[in-house]
Amino acid sequence: MLTINEIFHSIQGESTHAGEPCVFVRLTACDLRCRWCDTPYAFHEGRKMSVDDVVQAVEGHGCPLVEITGGEPLLQADVVRLMERLLASGKTVMIETGGHRSIAGVPGGVIRVMDIKCPGSGEVEKNDWSNIALLTPRDEVKFVIADRADYEFARDVVSRERLAERCGAVLFSPVHGELHPRQLAEWVLADRLPVRVQLQLHKYIWDAQTRGV
Repeated sequence: MLTINEIFHSIQGESTHAGEPCVFVRLTACDLRCRWCDTPYAFHEGRKMSVDDVVQAVEGHGCPLVEITGGEPLLQADVVRLMERLLASGKTVMIETGGHRSIAGVPGGVIRVMDIKCPGSGEVEKNDWSNIALLTPRDEVKFVIADRADYEFARDVVSRERLAERCGAVLFSPVHGELHPRQLAEWVLADRLPVRVQLQLHKYIWDAQTRGV
């Protein structure tokens, strides 16, 4: 049994799949409180659904790409069975996780998009650095960057941990409405970093406060 906040069909706003139609399965609950969190409604709102019911709801959208997100999806044990079922049905499955929970139990066919928290989040001390050794070329690592201090932190982690060699993509995302994307792009260019600057496309297609997109 899972506690589900929402299931919806939209455009993937982030990752190397940005711009593609995607079904999102948002799970309820998170044990972090990042300062810039844009989905606080997922902390508590939700309804109980069986894995079968979630799979059926996803199939109803007829879309091959699925992202499991939250909240923090790895807080719920049955999420592993959900990922296994979706993979078995032929879906391309992604999971977005906060980086403070072990990714070891995530099935091998899943694209793991793992956040590494920067100081501006207020949760940098929660990073589980042991996850880095588990990354594969299928996985992606994301840094959400609020200011220059966050950028320098992320830049140093990318270099120290050789992230560009470990995983398929390193994503630098500016906090929407707080750090101008041009400023982040200029920093990345100046340092010649092997990363992708990404915008949250859904916040430009729809209003940033719109839910279910």
